[in-house]
Formats: sequence, C-alpha cells, structure tokens
Amino acid sequence: MSQWHTLLLGVIAGGSIFAGLPLGRLRRLRPGQRQFLNALAVGILAFLLWDVLAHAWEPLDGALGDVHEGDAGLGPVFGYGGLFFAGLGVGLMSLAYYGRWLDGRGEPVAFGPGAMAAGELDARRRGLGDWTQARRMALLIATGIGLHNFGEGLAIGGSAAAGEISLATILMIGFALHNATEGFGIVAPLAAAGERPSWRFLAVMGAIGGGPTLLGTAVGRQFTSDAMSVLFLTLAAGSILYVIVQLLGVAHRAGRSDVLYWGLLAGLAAGFVTDMVVTAGGA
Repeated sequence: MSQWHTLLLGVIAGGSIFAGLPLGRLRRLRPGQRQFLNALAVGILAFLLWDVLAHAWEPLDGALGDVHEGDAGLGPVFGYGGLFFAGLGVGLMSLAYYGRWLDGRGEPVAFGPGAMAAGELDARRRGLGDWTQARRMALLIATGIGLHNFGEGLAIGGSAAAGEISLATILMIGFALHNATEGFGIVAPLAAAGERPSWRFLAVMGAIGGGPTLLGTAVGRQFTSDAMSVLFLTLAAGSILYVIVQLLGVAHRAGRSDVLYWGLLAGLAAGFVTDMVVTAGGA
C-alpha cells in the first residue's frame, strides 16, 4: 500500500469524529436530557479508559510472560512499567494542575475608569482562563482523545507498513466507528450545560481530537515502537481519567441517579458494540 493510500486511511479514521460533533448544537434540551447526555459521555469515556489501558498493558504483560518463561530478564519489565506509570501520572496530574491554573486565571479582569459599557467589559477576553467550565472540559476531552487516536494511527500505519492491507482497512473502519462516538463525548459537557458552541469551535475540537490519527498513521508507517505506543496510550488514559472524575461530579450535582446510571450503561454499550465490530472483522 502506498503512503498516500495509508494516509487516506488515517484521514477517514480520524475524520469520522466530526460526525458526532454537531450534536453539541442541539437546542432546548430538558434538564433530564442534559444529564443523560453527560452520563452517556462518561460511559463512552469509561470504555475508552478500559480500552486504552488494556492496549498499553500488552507490552508489559508480554515482558512479564517472557520473564516467567525464562526468555528474558527484568529490564523490559521495568522499562515498560516505568513508561506505563509515568505516562498515566503525567496525563492525570498535568491536567489536574492545568485546570487549577485555569481556575486561577478566571477572576474578573480589573479595568481602569472610563465610559466603557458593561457589554464591552464582558467582551474583553484573556483566553482559556475566561472559558466556561463546559468549554474547558470539551478541550480536555478532545486532548485526551487526540492522544488516544495517535495510538490508533500508529496501529493503522504499522499494519500498512507490514503489508497487512486487510488488517489496516479493518482497523480504519473500527476506529472510524469509535471516533464517531468520541465526537459526541467531546461536546456532551456543552450540551449538558446548555451551551451552543459555534461551528468554528467544533472544527477546532475535531482537529484536536481527530487530527492525531493522521499523524500517528504517518509515524506508524515509517517505524513502530511499543515504547512509544505505551507512552501515548497511558498519557491518554490519564487525561481521560481526569475528565471522567470531573463529569461524574457534574452528574452527581444534577441529581437523578437513575438517569446517570442509564446514560453510563448506554455509553459503555456504545463503546463495546463498536469494539465488537473490529473484533468480528478479525482485527
């Protein structure tokens, strides 16, 4: 398979994330509907957390098996283990401190005396520190999904480089289905908060979440690295874990635990059903 055909697979797999983003512009949602959408995103992200950690664990599990069989020493175990916990820790704690920093930048801006109207004062912006909590959450979700999708791109590019064309195609189809649900996961906090994002905002979030699939495909076609895969997957897992905790806090404050659990179940089901499609295809 040529490089351009391989990159096309990455474009399709990553571009499908835009299919779920327009749901963020839904209007007039009832409180129960908003809570369900928020819980649905939690379910989708919970599946992604399991999926990412399962794939990140595979090289470490293989290294432990080699030690048990006497085929290798403990060096690879410590190497992969260090990457696993370092990536998980950096992915989780960097977002925790980043969110704390953004909260510190969110105080009202002080202006000097003048005839500026209240509306003009509201229009003054300082960047991410003035974003709503829902917009920040959407950005963090897109970032975590982008790290995860880089790992998926590595798998597509590596399969194509090895001449396994059918496997690369099946992976593209499966990842495209996954990404369509992930797109909704990005905008769910906005829908839950009753915010209607602009098309430009949705395009930027889609590029952050889906663009790394193409980049990973390009890198994976040139060389494959278990160490790189473990690092990016655990970074993604840490960031997804952070977002899940934040969204669960929002869900509990809204009440209606039955809606929370139904949405959580539906999101998990959506994740596992799309994963079944990939497995049924032989990937």
